[in-house]
Amino acid sequence: MVKDPVDEIPRPGPLVALGLQHVLAMYAGAVAVPLILGNAMHLSTEDIAYLINADLLISGVATILQCVGVWRFGARLPLMQGCTFAAVTPMVLIGTQGGGLPAIYGAVIVGGLFLVLFAPVFGKLVRHFPPLVTGTVILIIGLSLLPVAVSWAAGGAGAADHGAPKHLALALGVLLFILVLQRFGRGFIGRVAVLLGLALGTLVAIPLGYQGFSEIGTGPLFAVSTPFHFGLPVFELTAIVSIAVVMLVTMAETTGDVLAIGEIVKQPVDARRVADTLRADGLSTALGGVFNTFPYTAFAQNVGLVRLTRVHSRYVVAAGGVILVLLGLVPVLGRVVAAIPAPVLGGAGIAMFGAVAASGVQTLTKVSFTGNGNLAVVAASLGAGLAPVFVPTLYEQFPVWFQIIAQSGISVGCLAAVGLNLLFNGPTTTSGGVHSGLHSAD
Repeated sequence: MVKDPVDEIPRPGPLVALGLQHVLAMYAGAVAVPLILGNAMHLSTEDIAYLINADLLISGVATILQCVGVWRFGARLPLMQGCTFAAVTPMVLIGTQGGGLPAIYGAVIVGGLFLVLFAPVFGKLVRHFPPLVTGTVILIIGLSLLPVAVSWAAGGAGAADHGAPKHLALALGVLLFILVLQRFGRGFIGRVAVLLGLALGTLVAIPLGYQGFSEIGTGPLFAVSTPFHFGLPVFELTAIVSIAVVMLVTMAETTGDVLAIGEIVKQPVDARRVADTLRADGLSTALGGVFNTFPYTAFAQNVGLVRLTRVHSRYVVAAGGVILVLLGLVPVLGRVVAAIPAPVLGGAGIAMFGAVAASGVQTLTKVSFTGNGNLAVVAASLGAGLAPVFVPTLYEQFPVWFQIIAQSGISVGCLAAVGLNLLFNGPTTTSGGVHSGLHSAD
């Protein structure tokens, strides 16, 4: 019997290389949440470094759980896990105006348990995700990530010389190198095009004067995150409600990601699989609250990498999880990865995020747009989902609870696509005469 590509285990060499490629693709996003929160709370450099180590450690554990699966926890699909950006705003408010890190961790633990319990209920909604909805959501995911990649290509947000020609030239060089390898590379070389592009781009950046490489040798060699390092958790009702709202947002985002990866690897995503995916998110989030980190969700950039490389093995991404664990335990390895310049990441990011958007377009080709309102569904959902991406300050006059939901373009676009599909096509699993390929289950 031929083994499904999702269950294939590559040889050790390719397994490590392909896993490392996934880590490099998501590293900048993985460390962003502890960096933003730590700076907002004016924590010491030592404490911020501790948050980053803890984040990488639990990101790895969460990724392994999601890919390999334990009982009813885990999608058993190639999904990379990391801290969700949806939690940043409420956590900053809790940390600076509430009870500090202990209150954040108390709310994160409760939020994770809430997600575990609520996962089966949310999983049943998957029957409302036909190709019209999944294609639109996948397209929104890709398009909403592209501005991030472009900002990296320009030097990274906050860079004094943002948009400098040398940044854009470096990013363009990395992008072209990746495309050439994908076009002409054979076998393994084509599959690790992103990894090779990141490596070559980093080497080229050194003589161009990019900073950060001198810090690799600083700091401790080993570090272990211990439970409740910043004190026992404090359970404040307001903080718990805020994080519970975040959990609803991450459920929508993770559902979009698992549907996207299901389309790419040709695996059915039913209600049970969605629930198992969300349970793993919830358990990882609760574990994060214990080990001094934050809520977890699937990372869309790695969905794009699966699409780009056509390597569907969940064990490759699980290997990336093992590498994340090592980065969390051996900080010097994390500093090596962190030295990759933003423009290099930007060149690779444009290729990966563009691949996600292209996957959404491919899914929408299964949908009929003749004699129905499907075009209106796609148009309105794209507008709603991309509005906060194009205008980040759009909702800043609204209450914080509303901003938490509305600032997530993926969640808003997902909700809009589901709602408009129900309005135009009714509560069925078909749209435009094309079956979704998604089956509900108890």
